[in-house]
Amino acid sequence: MFRNTFQSGFLSILYAIGSKPLQIWRKNINNGYVKRITDFEMQSSVIEICGANVSTCFLSCPSNPKQTLGVKMPFLVLLIKYLKKYFTFEVQVIDDKNVKRRFRASNYQSNTRVKPFICTIPMKLDEGWNQIHFNLTDFTRRAYGTNYLETLRVQIHANCRIRRIYFTDQLLSSKSIPAEYRAFSNAQEDNAEEQYQNQINNDPNQMIPGGEEQYQAEYEHQEHIEENQHVEGEHEHELVQEHQEHQGEEGGEENQGEQQQNQEGEQQGGEEQQNQQEANAGAGEEEQPKEENAPNENQGEEEASKENQGEQ
Repeated sequence: MFRNTFQSGFLSILYAIGSKPLQIWRKNINNGYVKRITDFEMQSSVIEICGANVSTCFLSCPSNPKQTLGVKMPFLVLLIKYLKKYFTFEVQVIDDKNVKRRFRASNYQSNTRVKPFICTIPMKLDEGWNQIHFNLTDFTRRAYGTNYLETLRVQIHANCRIRRIYFTDQLLSSKSIPAEYRAFSNAQEDNAEEQYQNQINNDPNQMIPGGEEQYQAEYEHQEHIEENQHVEGEHEHELVQEHQEHQGEEGGEENQGEQQQNQEGEQQGGEEQQNQQEANAGAGEEEQPKEENAPNENQGEEEASKENQGEQ
């Protein structure tokens, strides 16, 4: 819709003053209403949207579901009045990975949830008029680790009053922007200045009050859990190593005992062999004289035979 339009400064997509403030918006109203009224605090015309169910009562831009906004400006600003009822709005963007992401901020949710295609964020609204700054570049990077390219759609759900919704390429102090782009009275000028200055300093806690604090708390809690799991894993690994070393020492002692037993057995076997050899040697020495005497007996028989022959 605005992709081929020169985008610089401020780009409004809804302004309550004019002949057709909802010209590019589509109404989806069920058990509710959308009308233009005069707000006495603002002393100006505003758009009021109310309904029994926030999910079935909303405004969507662009009006044609097949079209997209094509806005590349990174800051979305909403001038909203809190009616002390449930309220939510949704922004659909596309990142550098060509994936469509949705950011939904609401005042009835307490936890931040990041899913592959939608990120839900809690939102705290002050009584009366609020100026909400939504840093699309920062939220896309924090939630998905990707770079913001452009905004595709914006949805405003019940229940609230709308003064203006616009995009801007940078955040300026309240004194540097036109009065019609502000939702603060002169009495609130100092608070507005402080809020804008916080935005310039990239304070994430001011983008959606309470949302980034909760997100940071959950992020730190998740880091703490992962750190504890890492420490427990290292402790278990050390216990396993100690157990393996202990088993290795016991196995080494058993091997040493077996080696000692084998050595003793070998020594005993050697002694038995040596004793047997000595015994065999002794037996050989005893038989040796008998073999020497055997020739003498033969000689005596020969001499006896010679004597008998002589007698004859």
